[in-house]
Amino acid sequence: MTAAAIIASLFCGWRIARRTRFFLHIFQLQGYKPKLFRQWLEAHAKDAVFRTSHILGALWLIILMIAGRILPGPVLVLIVLLWAATFASSRRYRRDKPKKPLVLTYRLKRLLGLCATLLLIPVISGVLLAYPLTDWDDVFLFLSGLYVADLGAPFSVLLGSLIARPFERRIQNGFSKKARLRLAGRSDLDVIAITGSYGKTSVKNVIDEVLSHRFAVLATPGSYNTPMGICKVINNDLTEGHRKLILEMGIRHPGDIAKLCRIVRPNIALITSVGLSHLETMGSVDAIEKEKASILSFLKPGGHAVLNADDERVRAMANGFDAMAWFVSTDESSGADITAGDISYGPEGAAFSVTDETGDTCSFNTSLVGLHNVTNILMAIAVGRIYGLRLRQMRRAIARLRPIPHRLEIKRSGAVTIIDDAFNSNPVGARNALDILGHFDTGRRVIVTPGMIELGERQHDENWNLGTLIAESTDMAILVGERQTKPIVDGLRSTGYPEFQIRVVKSLYEAQRFLETYLQDGDVVLYENDLPDQFNEA
Repeated sequence: MTAAAIIASLFCGWRIARRTRFFLHIFQLQGYKPKLFRQWLEAHAKDAVFRTSHILGALWLIILMIAGRILPGPVLVLIVLLWAATFASSRRYRRDKPKKPLVLTYRLKRLLGLCATLLLIPVISGVLLAYPLTDWDDVFLFLSGLYVADLGAPFSVLLGSLIARPFERRIQNGFSKKARLRLAGRSDLDVIAITGSYGKTSVKNVIDEVLSHRFAVLATPGSYNTPMGICKVINNDLTEGHRKLILEMGIRHPGDIAKLCRIVRPNIALITSVGLSHLETMGSVDAIEKEKASILSFLKPGGHAVLNADDERVRAMANGFDAMAWFVSTDESSGADITAGDISYGPEGAAFSVTDETGDTCSFNTSLVGLHNVTNILMAIAVGRIYGLRLRQMRRAIARLRPIPHRLEIKRSGAVTIIDDAFNSNPVGARNALDILGHFDTGRRVIVTPGMIELGERQHDENWNLGTLIAESTDMAILVGERQTKPIVDGLRSTGYPEFQIRVVKSLYEAQRFLETYLQDGDVVLYENDLPDQFNEA
C-alpha cells in the first residue's frame, strides 16, 4: 500500500511540476498580465486547464473511496497504479522546441516560489490527514491532496500573480526611476524612438547601421519595446560614451506610449505605420492612430518627427504638433522630403534612387527584399540627414544591411528556396510577403501559415482576405490549425482554388513532414507567421 502510494505521488508530482512550468510559460508569454492570462485560461479550459486525465483521476479516487473497505488489497493497489498511470502522459504540457522559450527572470522566480507555496497547501494537508498511512482511506486522502494540487496549477499562477502585483509594481517603479536618473543630465545623448504597427525593428536596425560609422550608438536588442525592456537596456548597457540611443516603442493598450515616454523622451520620433496590429486590445484603428501619434507630444524642444507619407494616417499626424516634420515616400511626386524613385525589386533585393530635401540624388542597392523595406530605409536616411550625413555616405551602410531573422529572410535548402517570414504576421506584412513570393518563377510556390491573430473582430475577414491573396500567388497552401485557418480555407474556396492544393495540418511539424516528400528542385516555400506558443491549438 505504501509503495503504491509513493509511486503514484512520484507520477503526479512530476505532472504537477510540468503543468506549473507550462502555465508559468503562458503567463510570461502573455506579458505578465493577469487579465490576459485569465482570458487565456478561459479560452483553453477544456484542452489545457481541465483535461480528460482529471476526469479519469477523479473516477479512480471515487472507486478507491467506495471500494477501500470491500476489495482485496491487490485490487486496490492496481487502482492506485491506474490512478498514477492517468498522470503519466503530459504531452500537452511539453514543448520540445518552444518558439519563445521560458526565461527564468527574477520576476518569474519570485512567482514560482509563490506558486510552490500555494500548491504545497493541498499536498501537505493530504499528507497530514493521511499520516501514518495505515489504511486505504488514508491513501485516498493522500492522493486527493496531490490531485487538488495538479488541478490547481494554473490557478496558483493566477493567484500568485495577483498577490505579487503590488510588490512587482514597486520593483518596476524602482527600475524606471533608476533609468530616468541615468538619463538625467545627459544633454550629450540623443534618443531616437520608433513606433508604428509594422516595421519598427527593421527601421531601428537600419538607423543603427547608418549612424554607427559616425556616432557611438546603442540600440535595443531584438524587439525590446516595453517599459521594462527599455529600462533594462538603459540601466545595464548605456555608457557615458554613447551618443545616440535607438529605441522601439510598442503598444498593446491605450496609454502605453505615455508610460514609455515618462521614462525617456525622444529627440527624434519615427512613426512607420498605422494598421491592425493589436486591434484586439486597442479596440479600433482610430485608437491605434491616436496612441501612435501621442509620441509627438513627448518630443523634446526642437525635436524632429519622421513620418511615412505613404500611410495616410501617419501623414496627417504632423497637423497640430510643433515638431519639425520630415516626410518620406516611395512616390517621387509626393512632395516628401526624402523620396525614392526608379524602384526595382525582386528575390535578390532592391535597387532605387533617393532624392533628399536639398535635391541631391544618389542610387542605392540593398539585399533586403520588398517595397516596404525601401520605405524603412528612407526613414533611416531621414534620420541620417537630420544629423548631417550625406546620401553617398549612407549608401555604403545600406549596401551592408542583412535581413532580420524570420522577417522575409531568404534561405536555401538544397535546390529549394525558403522565405522565412515567421515573425508575427499582419495584413500588410502578409501582402508584402506574397508579393515577393510572386516574383519567384523557378518552380512551384508554396505557403505555410497559421493565419493572423490579435485582429479583434476583423480577424475573420482579414484571414478570409488572406485566403484570396494566397489563391493568386501560390500553387499549394499548407494551413496550420483547423480552427484558426478556417476563414483562409473559405477565402481560397471562394476563388475556385483547387481543393487538392489545400492541405490543413495540425502542427508545423506535420507541415514539414509533408514538404519532405512534396518539394522538388526549384520550389519556393514561404513560411508566413509562426504563432506564439500560447496560440497553439493542441
